[in-house]
Amino acid sequence: MPLLIAAFFITALLYASVGFGGGSTYNALLALAGVDYRILPLIALSCNIIVVAGSTLRFARAKVTPWRGAVTLTALAAPAALLGGLTPIGEGAFLTLLGACLALTAVTMLLPIAQHEGEPHRWARAIPFLAAPLGYLAGLVGIGGGIFLAPILHLARWDNPRAIAATASFFILVNSAFGIAGQILKGGEGRLLAAIDAGLPLLVAVAIGGQIGSLLALKFMPQRWIRMGTAALTAWVGLRLLLAM
Repeated sequence: MPLLIAAFFITALLYASVGFGGGSTYNALLALAGVDYRILPLIALSCNIIVVAGSTLRFARAKVTPWRGAVTLTALAAPAALLGGLTPIGEGAFLTLLGACLALTAVTMLLPIAQHEGEPHRWARAIPFLAAPLGYLAGLVGIGGGIFLAPILHLARWDNPRAIAATASFFILVNSAFGIAGQILKGGEGRLLAAIDAGLPLLVAVAIGGQIGSLLALKFMPQRWIRMGTAALTAWVGLRLLLAM
């Protein structure tokens, strides 16, 4: 458990530094530690909420969140996240899907973030149609979905980088809450109690790591270094998980 707590602390620190929650990596770490896969999404999504709640509040206070667009995308995704949480899934399919999510996450972390200029691409109008699939994936596997939404918004020149980061944080926060609701309805009280018993020390670790990560991002470390470190961690954990299957 001490090693797992340390790994969750580092994951939260890195992901919070770049505005994400880290749900896919929490899931993989728990799977590698031999935790029952049926409670992994409950723990990972709870950690997501703790990490992104602070950043969502900071963005809102700074008045950089584009509420109309953020609420529209999230409102389309949240019911699908609930449905994803309710969907039964076998262990093999769950771990395979999780490994694929980790591989994609590592790639998205390496994509450059440009300072957008000019009008959004015409295909940006299609982005709302992607919200529900991302929400469903969030609830099913125990991720927030923002790690995939943000690169799409950047490529579409949907808004400026700070507005996109704020939207991704809000997206992760709400999807994680709806995903947890679905997981609880699917698994019942017993699974919830098991998740609380196994996850409480980890929630404390990510709360501390998330706060430190936000501080590092604001005052000390360049974003490029943080993103490369986060991508390396995600790729390593994903490879370990796929090889262990």
